[in-house]
Amino acid sequence: MKSITLINVLFLFLIINVDAQESAFGAFKTNEFTFKGKNAKIVFPNKANEERLWIWRARFWGHEPQTDLALLEKGFHIVYVDVAGLFGNNEAVILWNDFYNYLLKVYDLNSKTVLEGMSRGGLIIYNWASQNTEKVFCIYADAPVCDIKSWPGGLYAGQGSEKDWNECLKVYGLNETTVLDYKNIPINNAVKVAEAKIPVLHVIGGADIVVPYKENTAKLEKKFKEAGGNIQIIIKEDVGHHPHSLMNPKPIVDFILEHTK
Repeated sequence: MKSITLINVLFLFLIINVDAQESAFGAFKTNEFTFKGKNAKIVFPNKANEERLWIWRARFWGHEPQTDLALLEKGFHIVYVDVAGLFGNNEAVILWNDFYNYLLKVYDLNSKTVLEGMSRGGLIIYNWASQNTEKVFCIYADAPVCDIKSWPGGLYAGQGSEKDWNECLKVYGLNETTVLDYKNIPINNAVKVAEAKIPVLHVIGGADIVVPYKENTAKLEKKFKEAGGNIQIIIKEDVGHHPHSLMNPKPIVDFILEHTK
């Protein structure tokens, strides 16, 4: 009886969580479609700003949407295409290239975007930005994965995820040995972002054991600063991997507005 109750509770939680994500932008027009086999979405502001600005969300659609909602009120479009299962690999970068071209052609968006990456979303935003620096206003990364060896690998102090690790190695064409020398990760790719003078903001949990600060943001921050980049870090003390964002997103929103002028 207890196991049945627990299953029911978990099922209800999943339903509520999905409903919350789907209704996050209920006050705004949303187009949902498939792009090259991937789930894609675009949310339209009630009144677009003259610059046709937009923020590209890389992960967890509708989760902690306060920043996105604030930007919608400022006339930003919100866009998304699901590449979570590719862990920011080259296939994901190519698909993002194609999606970028599609968005500009069909929706007449600004040629530069704001990138928003939560957790594993950090992989694709940095890997894509490093190859498309001229297309990026700024980056907002939230508890971002900056090294696949940290997560999902769990090769250091972090928890890791065995299932995701196996999938990650597969889509990268790596194994437990070759991954150790693999360099195409945000910690290294961020140098190109820094050299291009793209401003970056990281929001992290000081007690995060899933994507630990020392294994991810701290290493990226060091290389970023050495390359002359502008990076800001907001550390939420005694907070783990969740919740993402800030209860009051004003510091994030102000950062984005400042760098899209």
